[in-house]
Amino acid sequence: MRHISRVLLAIAALLCLGLAIVLYYVVNPKLPGYVPVKQVHYLEQWNAADRQTYYFTPQGTQVKGLRYDWFGALELPFSEQRFAAPEYLARFGFLIDPAQKANPSNPGNLPVGFARHQNPGSKEEFLDITCAACHTGELRYNGQAVRIDGGSAQHVLPSSVPTLRGGSFGQALVASLASTYYNPWKFERFARNVLGQDYDAQHQQLRKAFKTSLDTFLSVAWNDTHRGLYPTEEGPGRTDAFGRIANASFGDAISVDNYRVANAPVDYPQLWEMWTFDWVQWNGSAQQPMARNIGEALGVGATLNFFDATGQPLKGDARYPSSVRVRDLHLIEETLQRLKPPAWPEELLGSIDRPLAAKGRTLFTENCAGCHVPTVTQNNGRPLQTLKMLPVEVIGTDPGAANNIADHRFDLTALQWDPAELASLDVKLHPAPTEPLDLSKLSVAKGLAYVTAFVENKAYREANVTPAERPALDGFGLPIGVRELRAYKARPLAGVWATSPFLHNGSVPSIYQLLSPQDERATTFYKGTFEYDPRHLGYRTEAFTNGFVFDTRITGNHNSGHEFRAGERGNGVIGRLLQPEERWALLEYLKVLGGPLESQLP
Repeated sequence: MRHISRVLLAIAALLCLGLAIVLYYVVNPKLPGYVPVKQVHYLEQWNAADRQTYYFTPQGTQVKGLRYDWFGALELPFSEQRFAAPEYLARFGFLIDPAQKANPSNPGNLPVGFARHQNPGSKEEFLDITCAACHTGELRYNGQAVRIDGGSAQHVLPSSVPTLRGGSFGQALVASLASTYYNPWKFERFARNVLGQDYDAQHQQLRKAFKTSLDTFLSVAWNDTHRGLYPTEEGPGRTDAFGRIANASFGDAISVDNYRVANAPVDYPQLWEMWTFDWVQWNGSAQQPMARNIGEALGVGATLNFFDATGQPLKGDARYPSSVRVRDLHLIEETLQRLKPPAWPEELLGSIDRPLAAKGRTLFTENCAGCHVPTVTQNNGRPLQTLKMLPVEVIGTDPGAANNIADHRFDLTALQWDPAELASLDVKLHPAPTEPLDLSKLSVAKGLAYVTAFVENKAYREANVTPAERPALDGFGLPIGVRELRAYKARPLAGVWATSPFLHNGSVPSIYQLLSPQDERATTFYKGTFEYDPRHLGYRTEAFTNGFVFDTRITGNHNSGHEFRAGERGNGVIGRLLQPEERWALLEYLKVLGGPLESQLP
């Protein structure tokens, strides 16, 4: 009997030890190291005032109720180091400048895209993560950094699903929140830091509000984990945007039956010239700038209420209150209209071989211009670029994102929408439906279009937007256009050298590999570094400590398609085989395409 007890105690001890090890790695994620660069160089894409406006103008996102001052006071689980210390946040891939200092627009001295806002009638300042956090890039070479405004971020923002590997900002943030709440010494320091002289009067109120926010984080983490909603790990610089927005808007807020597996992460696309495109999103599904920006804000955490306090669906003008800040979204959109593509900095990344680039210009005309040089017209005071949409069976790239958007259906009958009311909204479906909409089987694009229309109308009224102002805030008087194509857009390539990795899912690390047949592309490679390869035009892919291994054999990660190789056109083959010397010439031209150096070619 004594022997059995000892065995059971030994087993229990081993289980406790195993649990402790698992807990340690969950709350202490493996992150790449941080080495400060000598200097961050800003290209002449716009002026410094526009840059600050873009970096720190709030959108109305609320990171699950997390207050701005709370975020600044959080500690790491196993030390008193601040979670929001710039050098720690930089390890997740967020962008800082070693020379930056706190200022009125960034009082917490936080990375690009970390802003704050107050809701009307509230004194609370919420942490507000803006579009700049995901659409600002950086390249590092020889100890120098080149900031790419409007470029592709390489952070690990979205997931709070716990893994032993860790590395996700969401997972690490939840760990710090939990350790702060459950460790009395940490919470004591936290509360005194946040409350100051109001500590005695507001300590209990703070603890209650903090627990509410923590419970929201934990609930989302548990829900996403046990439902297996995000089986394809997103890693640096990617998110399944439509999947996450749909699960938050239709699953979290309406019914658990609306959760869908989101297994098609996409890269954060570059933003220069976007305001001139006829359709945006990787699959060309959205048209109106304001609706697109509201959808983005909802995806990052803006609050949205479909039901009243009794659980009844909101009706009429009560639809739908949110924390979205439409005037600030319009300010960001106007600022982005002044953003120029990045010009190759010869003094930092190397001189252009002009004769070779001239040869590349000819090759570009022969092999690339047919898809990547759009038709340009004038429409409502803007240059309108009509982008070419390439069907999945033609371009041959991973079909997951396009298919999920086209195939997933959601039951929105609980919202009790009146078809006549929907018809009065500024939503235009392409093609126009020939039968009544079935609200029990509505696609994500259509569902979000109508939700966004209601949110937009409500937000405009609350922001006192007049009928005369509305066309400008909408964006060139455009309706909320929607279409669902199993296709991906071919965008103009000015500044493409600065947008690694490539294809919509980031599965090809360099332009040289993108111009090569699939069997010459890397099957696995490391992501998460900002170190740039100015020869192949992409981030470096060698192994490094705690780097993310990108495996192109996983669902959603396939690196097929967009191939230049011998064979019949279609099914991913888009052009003839390019010899290595031709690829080098094309790369040299792509460094200057659309920039001031292009005019210097012989």
